[in-house]
Amino acid sequence: MDYVIVGAGPAGVIAAETLRRSDPAGAITLIGDEPEPPYSRMAIPYLLAEGIGEEGTHLRHGGDHYEKLKIEVRQGRVASLSPGDKSLALDGGETLSYDKLLIATGAHAVRPPIPGMDLPGVENCWTLEDARRIAAGARPGSRVVLMGAGFIGCIVLQALAARGVDLTVVEMESRMLARMMDDAGAEMIERWCKSKGVEVLTSAKVTGVEATNGGLRLIIDDAGMIDADLVVCATGVAPNLGFLEGSGVDTDLGVLVNEYLETGVAGVFAAGDVAQGPDFSTGKQAVHAIQPTASEHGRIAARNMAGHETRYRGSLSMNVLNTLGLISSSFGLWAGADGGERAVAADPERFRYLRLEFEDDVLVGALCLGLTQHVGVIRGLVQTRVRLGPWKDRLLNDPLQVMSAYLERTQGVA
Repeated sequence: MDYVIVGAGPAGVIAAETLRRSDPAGAITLIGDEPEPPYSRMAIPYLLAEGIGEEGTHLRHGGDHYEKLKIEVRQGRVASLSPGDKSLALDGGETLSYDKLLIATGAHAVRPPIPGMDLPGVENCWTLEDARRIAAGARPGSRVVLMGAGFIGCIVLQALAARGVDLTVVEMESRMLARMMDDAGAEMIERWCKSKGVEVLTSAKVTGVEATNGGLRLIIDDAGMIDADLVVCATGVAPNLGFLEGSGVDTDLGVLVNEYLETGVAGVFAAGDVAQGPDFSTGKQAVHAIQPTASEHGRIAARNMAGHETRYRGSLSMNVLNTLGLISSSFGLWAGADGGERAVAADPERFRYLRLEFEDDVLVGALCLGLTQHVGVIRGLVQTRVRLGPWKDRLLNDPLQVMSAYLERTQGVA
């Protein structure tokens, strides 16, 4: 059996290793499009913060790890896919055949269509090469503007602040973390950042970037300007789908897959940031571009590729974020379920916030800020869909009792 995996991120690497355990004799080829060993993008902020070296971003250590497993790792970019003859073409013209294929091509950084975004000194923060350029320009005291205060942007914010730069964050939405946090939680995070010396501008749209004598200038809403030595763009990502055009593989926001992570084309599977698969909370198909989902996708897709039928329960929308020492998290249907009920506990002065969302007597979503002891139990309650019984009313009155509810309803501890 010839297995080909396109994409050398967490989904691809875990899939290759799972395939080797499931099929000791099969041929496994892992294709990555960067001139680096397979690595984790989520480790790049730690590299920028100088908490690790480049080797610390590598998914596996030891130069012979893949060789020992008889996994061929090669560099190349796939240009097209031909499921009819089970082959794919690389940019250089080479053709590879497969029996089973996994699409784990991940995503790429997206820049807004703003004049000047192609100027030197405007960088993404998505690849190791991006990180090298940012590290060269983000020196202590450098004027750095971070465009975007979503989940990825706030991870980058943490890394840039650790480098001692003069940091300004520009976000076009009305609040930071608009897809992860409600108004109350976002207000606390913004206030926290400002207290740590980071300038935050929300409802601010960059309309242009200009080169100045030795630097850059951002035009904000045609009314203001910010001078910078470096601009880091973290305004979003999009799945890598281009090579699938004309292949017959169905795509929407990502590659559409079923509960076995298989596409509508037999023998072709997808995993990770490129896959649009079952959502645990809604049952619909969604792209959840987080590493835990990618890892689980890789494992389950590989088991199905090897003939061990394994159903995927669906990915849980979840984010856990450290913003300059303030931990925030969101799980599941944090904005609420239709007809559901909500419990809120807030202490804005101490940067503490907890919001629980219920459907009947089941916890289906939550926001948590500054309360790290609750993160694990909240995730456990959401993922297990434990019926809370009388604890639902108790939590409506005091959501901070969620630990006690978890212990009694899952462990039988009164």
